[in-house]
Amino acid sequence: MTNDKCIAIPGTDTIISFMFKNVSIIGDGAMGTVLAMLLSEKKIPVRMWGYDTEQLRGIEQGRENKKFLPGYKLPEALVFEPDDRRIMAGADLIVSAVPCQFIRSVWRRLKDYAADDVPIVSVAKGIENDTLLRPTEILANVLETRPKTQDTRLKTAVLSGPTISDELARRLPATACAACSNEKLAKEIQYTFSVPWFRVYTNTDVVGVELAGAMKNIIAIAAGIIDGIGAGDNAKAALLSRGLAEITRLGVSMGARQETFAGLAGLGDLVTTCISPKGRNRSFGERIGKGQSFKGAQGATESVIEGIATCKSVVGLAGRYNVEMPITQAVYEVLFENKPVRAAIADLMTRQLKAE
Repeated sequence: MTNDKCIAIPGTDTIISFMFKNVSIIGDGAMGTVLAMLLSEKKIPVRMWGYDTEQLRGIEQGRENKKFLPGYKLPEALVFEPDDRRIMAGADLIVSAVPCQFIRSVWRRLKDYAADDVPIVSVAKGIENDTLLRPTEILANVLETRPKTQDTRLKTAVLSGPTISDELARRLPATACAACSNEKLAKEIQYTFSVPWFRVYTNTDVVGVELAGAMKNIIAIAAGIIDGIGAGDNAKAALLSRGLAEITRLGVSMGARQETFAGLAGLGDLVTTCISPKGRNRSFGERIGKGQSFKGAQGATESVIEGIATCKSVVGLAGRYNVEMPITQAVYEVLFENKPVRAAIADLMTRQLKAE
């Protein structure tokens, strides 16, 4: 049983409102672009906004995002809207596809035009430097300062998982989870983004999903370093398992559920990011392992390498919560304290022996 406003959940007697019929995407990077393609395929009206009007106009004119997702023709139905006020008008779901360290500045610019009751789903993966806030916490921090037209709480959710944008654009099978403390909203997001080749699950552990998505990028940098120096598959397997252990330790200390880190947003995303040749963080680490300078390795791509800034933030969180994170600390020392890669690995391997 379905109509324009409702959809029945298969296998149950539950009917939820299917409210997302006009979606605005904030950010013209790879993930924002591929989600626009997905929603357009479902005949859901989508508008995309970018902070750089000229860049957005270039994508519109060429119907291709040559900078962040080259090689894929964008749907003719996709609308590009550079105006801050108009991008918010009429939207009943907003996708925040802005890199974590830029969320605050972008949403300070847009906040006065965002309606109080329109949900925002974040696809960013990171932890803000200085404040140590997660993406949905940054949104709340910025948007809850707005003068409200009604007594309503900000509705935020997260869409995260092993989602390499190029593979999504090729319609290869993929999965993710829609995380929200409000299960109804999580299900609405689930059904909005699910297509035959992209399966979305729900999760209520927003803290765990966001932390897992952020911290796996640090381990991916380490995985790339291992690839760069040719340390082998045994070393990478150890890195992934011990990296997941320290990610989980911090997450649980911050109130997340342990099982989240064994799921799509945790182990699933970690594996993809650490093995994919297209992963920005792994590729950056590989260049470091091969001896490139920090600036040279970072400058090899125009895309944001989220794990660099996140590494600083997670070291701060580990200190705040008194959690031991030796791999994260080693990556920090290599990137920001000029510690030689082989010295960092030697220090990890010769730590005091203990039970797993």
